[in-house]
Amino acid sequence: MAQQSIVTKNRNVPLDKIRNIGVIAHIDSGKTTTTERFLFYTGRSYKIGDIDDGNTQMDWMPQERERGITIVSAATTTFWKGMRINIIDTPGHVDFTAEVERSLRVLDGGVVVFDAEEGVQSQSETVWRQADKYKIPRVCFINKMDKLGADFEATVEEIKDRLGAHPIIMTYPIGKEHDFKGVIDLMIMKAYVWDKDAQGTEYSTSEIPEDLKTKCQTMRAKMVEQIAETDDVLLGKYLNGEEISSESLKSALRKASIAYRVVPTYCGSSLRNKGVQPVLDAVIDYLPSPLDLKEIKGINPKTGGPEVRKLTPEERFSALAFKIQLDPHVGKLTYTRIYSGTLESGSYIYNINRDKQERVSRILLMHANQREEIDKAYAGEIVALVGPKDLRTGDTMAEQEKPILLEQIVFPEPVISLAIEPKTKADQEKLSYSLQRLAEEDPTFRVKVNHETNQTIMSGMGELHLEILVDRMKREMGMDVNVGKPQVAYKETITKKVEAEGKYIKQTGGHGQYGHCVMYLEPLPRGSGFKFVDKVKGGAIPKEFITSVEKGLLEAKEKGVILGFPMVDFQATLFDGSYHDVDSSDIAFKIAASMALQDGAKKASPTLLEPIMKLEVTVPDNFMGVVIGDISSKRGKILGTDKRGRATIIKAYVPLAELSGYVTALRSLTEGRGISYMEPSHYEEVPVNVLKGLTQK
Repeated sequence: MAQQSIVTKNRNVPLDKIRNIGVIAHIDSGKTTTTERFLFYTGRSYKIGDIDDGNTQMDWMPQERERGITIVSAATTTFWKGMRINIIDTPGHVDFTAEVERSLRVLDGGVVVFDAEEGVQSQSETVWRQADKYKIPRVCFINKMDKLGADFEATVEEIKDRLGAHPIIMTYPIGKEHDFKGVIDLMIMKAYVWDKDAQGTEYSTSEIPEDLKTKCQTMRAKMVEQIAETDDVLLGKYLNGEEISSESLKSALRKASIAYRVVPTYCGSSLRNKGVQPVLDAVIDYLPSPLDLKEIKGINPKTGGPEVRKLTPEERFSALAFKIQLDPHVGKLTYTRIYSGTLESGSYIYNINRDKQERVSRILLMHANQREEIDKAYAGEIVALVGPKDLRTGDTMAEQEKPILLEQIVFPEPVISLAIEPKTKADQEKLSYSLQRLAEEDPTFRVKVNHETNQTIMSGMGELHLEILVDRMKREMGMDVNVGKPQVAYKETITKKVEAEGKYIKQTGGHGQYGHCVMYLEPLPRGSGFKFVDKVKGGAIPKEFITSVEKGLLEAKEKGVILGFPMVDFQATLFDGSYHDVDSSDIAFKIAASMALQDGAKKASPTLLEPIMKLEVTVPDNFMGVVIGDISSKRGKILGTDKRGRATIIKAYVPLAELSGYVTALRSLTEGRGISYMEPSHYEEVPVNVLKGLTQK
């Protein structure tokens, strides 16, 4: 309890002393290890958690501890040099990309961790782009400097070339691989060597070693030049050859970092407890507080005009729900970032997206899966709410009389699905409830029932994603299930423009049904989704029935004409039709629209689209030929190769349908030395011969 009281006691720090940060990276770069060190050095935990020992604080789920990977983002609060740092540790595995997306949406800054030997990897690029989307200022930490093949400067170059960033080197390594001892702080030109205790709590400060002096003077000159270029006053001093103080450099670097013009870059080894404290200092020195960001923009749902909130406790209340978690002890937890105003437990909030008033019975501060109850939450805090039933991921909370709708979170579409059924018929209802609970938590997990086969189909971002969800159903909900083989989530589309007509007439004794619509269906570029255009003139169809036509199309496009997969990337332009004064109804026009789509799609040369994965395989040079040959045999398109040390990185686009069990196949091809990484890239048309095979099954 002593630890918890530290947080409660120091909660009311001024806004400029708060940092909301996330730790993001490629899988296995050392995110969770780095976060565990942050917690240990800031006094939040008494013992360093270790992934290999399965005793980390942030990876608390049994599935995370068994696999040694992060699955759900975990939030915690800690203090460093009088500053409050709210940290979210995010997953690195691409199957859990939603966790990264929703965390980045509510954070003010990020620490991006890189592996010094692997450099910038695929998922590093993905999370970097996600952070770019939300314009998040970052600090880079090049980790694993003690690893064989570690190359600090090559990794910095890759950050520049592959991510288009402007890294400024702030610390330079003393030695590398097994000789890595510490770092040189280029701002004050001192060496920090971690030689006092195994846990790295203390380190000695000394002069720069002789063999590194010239190198570090060159590096510092470059650092000063890069910082001076961001500030006109400093640039003038620099060009006149004047000395610039460390305070002026720090102040200019802070401004440039917050404006995301540059990225301060550090190095170290979290596992060996070296170089972590300077990164904590950087979080405070160069990442923004809510005050630096000044305001958040949204729209007024009543007027549609812009609406702004200052990020202060005195402002009107606004907050965003970014994660739902079902807790066995307290029920539904809604993780919330409070942007403005204050929130008291027992008070009511207005859910803008659902147009609903809801009561907040309790407010909790989270430390991974431990919680601490508080009475009041302030602007700038990340808390969990208990009470609201209908809040969903991405919903905005505000005051009913002064509403603001904040930007929602967009998640990628699932690419893989499998059939699931309970072991016993009696458990059917329990299965539906369990799946519904998981879908509430995870926006990239979808469930639907195929009414023809009566099968329940669950869809997600990858095989691991679905495997974890099935495991959670078993452990958390006591639900034993049978699962089918993973199936690729195809989509259907049309390839030419056609005219389509749907007419639904049903005469009965009393009121009949009458709906008639005529439309053009035409293909759209990949990734466009579905568009509906109303070009009806002269009242051929009354306005109230045009929305029924659109609804009918939205429902009908979920079941395509080839194999029943959802239809995408086409436009329906409604231009004519007719109605009956008495017999026309919403349902009649919905059915007519559905008939028009079915009829038109068959004439419009329909085709299947398949998900294409971006595959990256790292192999020793002597296996390169055999791996490239194998990828080509899987209908893969080789994009190129990169050299890194003695390994070759092969990049390719490969259809997901060809990649079932690829990890195992790669191991046998490369004597267990090949590593693969894949992530969804885009959809492409299925070749004719493959389409024939699929339709004949």
